[in-house]
Amino acid sequence: MATKIIIRQYGGPEVLEVGEGEVAAPGPGEIRLRHTAIGLNYIDTYFRTGLYPPPMGLPFTPGLEAAGVVEAVGDGVEGLAVGQRVAYGTGPLGAYATERLIPAEKLIAMPDSIDDATAAAMMLKGMTAQYLLRQTYAVKPGDTILVHAAAGGVGLIAGQWAKHLGATVIGTAGSPEKAALAKAHGYDHVIHYREENIAERVKEITGGRGVPVVYDGVGKDTFEASLDSLQPRGLLVSFGNASGPVAGVNLGILAAKGSLYVTRPTLASYTANRSDLEACANQLIEVITQGAVKIEVNQRFALTDAAQAHTALEGRGTTGCTVLLP
Repeated sequence: MATKIIIRQYGGPEVLEVGEGEVAAPGPGEIRLRHTAIGLNYIDTYFRTGLYPPPMGLPFTPGLEAAGVVEAVGDGVEGLAVGQRVAYGTGPLGAYATERLIPAEKLIAMPDSIDDATAAAMMLKGMTAQYLLRQTYAVKPGDTILVHAAAGGVGLIAGQWAKHLGATVIGTAGSPEKAALAKAHGYDHVIHYREENIAERVKEITGGRGVPVVYDGVGKDTFEASLDSLQPRGLLVSFGNASGPVAGVNLGILAAKGSLYVTRPTLASYTANRSDLEACANQLIEVITQGAVKIEVNQRFALTDAAQAHTALEGRGTTGCTVLLP
């Protein structure tokens, strides 16, 4: 019998119920996986509130990221064996559980040098950083870039990785403590957005030029500042909605502000086939095993305390990565 978190109606953290259920034998192409650690991500709150309706409807078990051990292998599965350590970060939904069935094609084998908590925390956020920095806009040595929420899970990974690529990295943070954390993880400049004008500071740092790319996982509250921080023909990568979705945009402002580009990418699109998933994950594993990127697991909650974890996440009470422990 597996313990799992169940959402029966959309709402706040209080809708995260603890339940139990049987886990069947794996079918063709499937793995039965025993989780050892589960990643907490802001996208989990979007499914909880209904901003992103789950494909299976209600009720459902949330979570897209975890690490674990293969317990059973279905027919047709190659390259994975019982007892092997694996991790995943692109779903499908259902990670908030002690055990589950999952398509084998979603799993990535983990080297012994990466522990379970790190493996659970790194996949979704780390692969997000990979596609942002290496694919959506390929950061080059000498680039100056802006990353919002620098002390968050994606932000801390992106800062280190961008610095490793030779960029000058500007971040935003909401407190001196978070600013100090960001500076310890690759950021050359951190803008305290509660006290400073983001776009004005970016222009000061860049000698009035602005930046070629802004990575914005915050959404509504930072959209205008992100546009105003860009140089002409710059790219705004809007990859999250932590403050709410961007809505009601007049495309004419992109022309008025310098023929700007805006994209709204997702990790699912960048890892839609197995070869793209493997390439993305392998680059992430490489920079971690090299020591260029360190994964900071700063909070741990019991799986049954998932509601407390969501409250902390939405209240900006977390930094770096958070895991749920079965």
